[in-house]
Amino acid sequence: MIGFLSDIQFAEKQWLWLLLLLPCLILLYVLRRKKLEAELHFSTLNFFKDISSGWRVYLRHMIFVVRLLALSLLIIALARPQSRTSWKDTRAEGIDIMLSMDISLSMLAKDFKPNRLEAAKEVITSFIDSRPNDRIGLVIFSGEAFTQCPLTTDHKVLKNMFPGIKAGMLDQGTAIGLGLANAIARIRESKAKSKVIVLISDGKNNAGEIAPKMAGELASTYGVRVYCIGVGTRGKALTPVVMYANGQYEYDYVDVDIDDKGLTEIAEMTGGKYFRATDRKSLESVYSEIDKMEKSIINERSFSNKAEHFLPFAMGALILLALEFLLRFTLFRQFP
Repeated sequence: MIGFLSDIQFAEKQWLWLLLLLPCLILLYVLRRKKLEAELHFSTLNFFKDISSGWRVYLRHMIFVVRLLALSLLIIALARPQSRTSWKDTRAEGIDIMLSMDISLSMLAKDFKPNRLEAAKEVITSFIDSRPNDRIGLVIFSGEAFTQCPLTTDHKVLKNMFPGIKAGMLDQGTAIGLGLANAIARIRESKAKSKVIVLISDGKNNAGEIAPKMAGELASTYGVRVYCIGVGTRGKALTPVVMYANGQYEYDYVDVDIDDKGLTEIAEMTGGKYFRATDRKSLESVYSEIDKMEKSIINERSFSNKAEHFLPFAMGALILLALEFLLRFTLFRQFP
């Protein structure tokens, strides 16, 4: 009990000043009782020596005591007592995930609505929302690679970066090996039990100084699983073929050429899996499947100092007031 009281603090401390009224109420009660006492003068008390006082005489102040206790509890309840320390052990699922996303001009192809890049960003955002306990980071690549966001649990910051990611903001080309290697560099020092890279691309490696297979071997060395996603319909897709100085594009139907074999090889050598997404719905299914496959249990301790404890005090005050009412009109009922 003492340990519990030591953990209590009050959210509305100003109400506790009302406790200072209690001594005043006691003083008023004593003075009032004296004023109400009647006096009779006798020459001798021998008549009363064999008369004993009844139990009601000794307990006549109980009503006031009960009322005082009720008032005290009510004031404490108004001050809103709360737990100062409250720890809760929970078990949550979480891993470290680096996202590596192709932002080459071909990602503006319109076989996805509105295009591959925007569809990928929207689906990835939903994927991030579905994994609140994970640390997630982002690498973007085309002809070069850039770490947009290191591993973080602040998913709001990560998602706020997506509107600013545009095709053509890096050198042109498709450096899959470089994009994968950059993600590995960001996750290899992770102490997480599970380390995962999700790589999304719509073409074949044609830039960068690191071959995709070499990057895959590097991922395997560091115990990083790689899930590769090839995005693009089968056949032809309406794709940018010319970029004008004003930022506009000329589109034409171009054969979709994704390195399915190379991406499959990378995924398999790291213990991951390759997926082909031909439309937005299948892309959503891919991320849903990855979400189901990658689960690991972690233990967490969460702290809260807002556990309310006013209710027991309020209930105690109500019970005491009911008791006072009962005593006043039964055992200690006064007659004129």
